[in-house]
Amino acid sequence: MHKDTLFLTQKLITCCSLTPADDGCQKILIDRLEKLGFDIEKIHCSGVDNFWARRGTKTPIVCFAGHTDVVQTGPLEKWESDPFTPTIRDGKLYGRGAADMKASLAAFITAIEAFVNAHPNHSGSIALLITSDEEGVAVDGTVRVVEVLKARNETIDYCIVGEPTCTNKLGDTIKNGRRGSLSGVLTVKGIQGHIAYPHLAKNPIHLAAPAVAELAQTEWDCGNEYFPPTTWQISNIFGGTGATNVIPGEVKKLFNFRFSTASTVKSLQTKFYEILNRHGLDYDLQWTLSGKPYLTPKGNLVEAINNAVKKTLGIEPQLSTTGGTSDGRFIADICPQVVEFGPINESIHKINEYVEVNDLEQLSYIYQLTLENLLLN
Repeated sequence: MHKDTLFLTQKLITCCSLTPADDGCQKILIDRLEKLGFDIEKIHCSGVDNFWARRGTKTPIVCFAGHTDVVQTGPLEKWESDPFTPTIRDGKLYGRGAADMKASLAAFITAIEAFVNAHPNHSGSIALLITSDEEGVAVDGTVRVVEVLKARNETIDYCIVGEPTCTNKLGDTIKNGRRGSLSGVLTVKGIQGHIAYPHLAKNPIHLAAPAVAELAQTEWDCGNEYFPPTTWQISNIFGGTGATNVIPGEVKKLFNFRFSTASTVKSLQTKFYEILNRHGLDYDLQWTLSGKPYLTPKGNLVEAINNAVKKTLGIEPQLSTTGGTSDGRFIADICPQVVEFGPINESIHKINEYVEVNDLEQLSYIYQLTLENLLLN
């Protein structure tokens, strides 16, 4: 199995699947799944390739989810080897997407093959939800597949997203939730004028400053057992004409909330409006919700993968909700238990991205044992 997982990872890395391109990755996966008796449903949306594969008709449904697309390589001359030519050096497999997340995709397939070969008449169902639109805007990928499933009242019982979650060694971290992401564009209005005649103008930068200071100091929530407190940060400020003698007519601030399940979109927006209104600002405000927070408390899925890690590696993984968003936020709409588990994430999106060769067999075996724990016990 070790060599098969390695060979499959290498084969996937050779596909130049820069988001949202798939470049043949999904065909490689589908060809192997069809041999196992999976029904394949291809869902193509606005240049994005997705597929939903399922073996079995009964519950529970255990789904593996992931993406074939990768981020840009960055300067090619800084790579020690071609990013789309898988290369092994010092026990590491290098290539764009090695860790994020072609190793997980390969491990999904080899784990399922080993499980089905050993248990061809297993109970329940095994499924895969794969997209080529995770690293980009993520509007025509996993979310579209979830919409199709939801429209026909098809749900998932357990989902494992193959994102690289581990920090120092394979098995040290399972993500059992993610924070939500709520962005906004705040435009505070003033009156443009000559800087020598401030009484004839209104400086929106000055007017907004006290409100911004209060927003920055506000405690939005205290977090909970699984999540840190919600944070609010300004990412960009735009104001002025570029001249040093003109008071601007408006200032625009781009900001973002990373919020836990201790808050809701409505509670954050309500408090935000209260602060702005208390300061008497004339403003426009536009919101964008990129993803709601989700949480999978300790239960069947967490226990199944936790036990698989302990049996394979002899370590106790830690549960974590840190990091950015993932496609788990979409899947949580139709699945009550979603976790993320994959290889070490130290090199993801970097020059010379890699995965430890020795981790590939172990990752596949952890996925296989998780299937056994959920479908055989």
